[in-house]
Amino acid sequence: MFNDVYDVIVVGAGHAGSEAAAAAANMGSKTLLITMSLQNIAQMSCNPAMGGIAKGQIVREIDALGGYSGIVSDTSAIQFKMLNKSKGPAMWSPRVQSDRMRFAEDWRLMLEGTPNLDFYQEMVSGLLVENRKVVGVKTALGVEVKGRSVVLTNGTFLNGLIHIGDKNFGGGRAGEKAATGITEQLVSLGFESGRMKTGTPPRVDGRSLDFSKMIEQPGDENPEKFSYLDVTKPLVKQRSCHMTYTSELVHDLLREGFDRSPMFNGRIKSLGPRYCPSIEDKINRFADKDRHQLFVEPEGWNTCEVYVNGFSTSLPEDVQFKALRSVVGFENVKFFRPGYAIEYDYFPPTQLKHTLETKLIDGLYFAGQINGTTGYEEAASQGLMAGVNASLKVHDKDPFILKRDEAYIGVLIDDLITKGTEEPYRMFTSRAEYRTLLRQDNADIRLTPKSFELGLASEARIIRMEEKHNAAEKFVEFFAETSIKPEIANPVLELKDSSPIRQSDKMFKIFSRPNITIDDMRKFEKVEAYIQHNNLDIEVIEQAEIQVKYSGYISKEKNNADKLSRLEYVKIPENFDYSQIKSMSFEAREKLKKIQPATVSQASRISGVSPNDISVLLVYMGR
Repeated sequence: MFNDVYDVIVVGAGHAGSEAAAAAANMGSKTLLITMSLQNIAQMSCNPAMGGIAKGQIVREIDALGGYSGIVSDTSAIQFKMLNKSKGPAMWSPRVQSDRMRFAEDWRLMLEGTPNLDFYQEMVSGLLVENRKVVGVKTALGVEVKGRSVVLTNGTFLNGLIHIGDKNFGGGRAGEKAATGITEQLVSLGFESGRMKTGTPPRVDGRSLDFSKMIEQPGDENPEKFSYLDVTKPLVKQRSCHMTYTSELVHDLLREGFDRSPMFNGRIKSLGPRYCPSIEDKINRFADKDRHQLFVEPEGWNTCEVYVNGFSTSLPEDVQFKALRSVVGFENVKFFRPGYAIEYDYFPPTQLKHTLETKLIDGLYFAGQINGTTGYEEAASQGLMAGVNASLKVHDKDPFILKRDEAYIGVLIDDLITKGTEEPYRMFTSRAEYRTLLRQDNADIRLTPKSFELGLASEARIIRMEEKHNAAEKFVEFFAETSIKPEIANPVLELKDSSPIRQSDKMFKIFSRPNITIDDMRKFEKVEAYIQHNNLDIEVIEQAEIQVKYSGYISKEKNNADKLSRLEYVKIPENFDYSQIKSMSFEAREKLKKIQPATVSQASRISGVSPNDISVLLVYMGR
């Protein structure tokens, strides 16, 4: 049936699997994407949205690297918002509300249009392993498919167990069966596994809601987009979301079902996401709060199905229904389906290398929720990196690893394999120590040249990036070289309660003032004339503004990154024997032995390894 040996076999076609398959195939590897349902490729299992705080930066990084998530997010968007605009640009985070059905359809069509990529619908029940090296996969029907590398992206399907009140049943998500066999085989091969939990809220009939009682949440007046390519365009029309609140009455009604809640009666033993808790968990943990926000999100352009963001729950269906009917605007609500929780197997990611290849089995890669993460964006970025590195390995090329000062993706992967996680990991801007460098506006400048060298990013991407970068640099030079007279500058400065100038000064200096924006600068004839003459778009203008206003912060952070990156080049030999370093703490020796860091820099980030332990290690290594 399968006569060929594939370069890369990707198991699972969620966000991680879809990006992994696209990356490997686009790099020239003969790739097979195998999944239990080809109708559910890149399914949005939870909320119909992409991006958000730090997650939006990740989507832009995926796009800059040549992945598909940014393009599909644009083509299927029904609303766009740039979050945190009141803060500095390091915090700005793009987010789209998505048309759930169109999102999956666009993903499938893009994958079907990708050369070197084959598809097969079946459940993978095991791996083919010879001499600690993966050589293919075996399906539930006994079909063996040979491959030089395998990327596992099983999401919530590994021994998935769905909970609704006191009922539970096997499943990877609503209406789909769980995957069995893989966990048991991996444990027999020496892997450590664990269980995690996530959840989802009810889906309801929008025709039964009274939106007039809720607070409208429209998209941005001038929406942007995710992809740096010109193949997508910003939205011309948008659909609004709405906001409402729970109340003390709603909380009391929910508490009536706590004795039947699998979270409180011991049925669910695994940890759920700390930063996206269920409604019953919120009520229990934050008993002093008399209300919680609910975001009422449409699932698409034309459907009446609505996602109740903030009401994730595993309480019995009758309790969910009764409580939700007491929320303002939901008095006559009709359910499409109840919320539920799901437990599934994961593998602590300290068992991986920075390439996402497992340390135990050569050629085997893990990406997505199998590594303990939560979120489409985190999964997609891991899938892309696993697909890239699997392709590079089978073609005997050097691995591709992003450092912490190069991308949020680098922070994500380094956190996972260095620190591990015991609860679903979610990315935040606060996790990145170099977030001023890792902004959403410059992801293409940071990453597209690297991706182009790999052969993943297209020539169109690199040309677009270079044009934007050069135009922004020249615009910054214009401000640095162009002077402005007091009689021209002061009227604008006075309007902004900014100190007047007494003699001609460079525009760069004026623009650098905290309360002076590009809109203020465009009131000067020379600036507006430059923009119009050079036909500068919003991306270039925004990039130049950030470079001018935050140049000091950017330079300082870059210097700090350069200093600390020196330890990244101090390699630790493979299988280094830490037990011989008696002057190092016992905890440090145990942690280093378990994680086997590749560099001294990575070793320094392991919890329990002190600066003194690192000094001892450097001395021992003769540094």
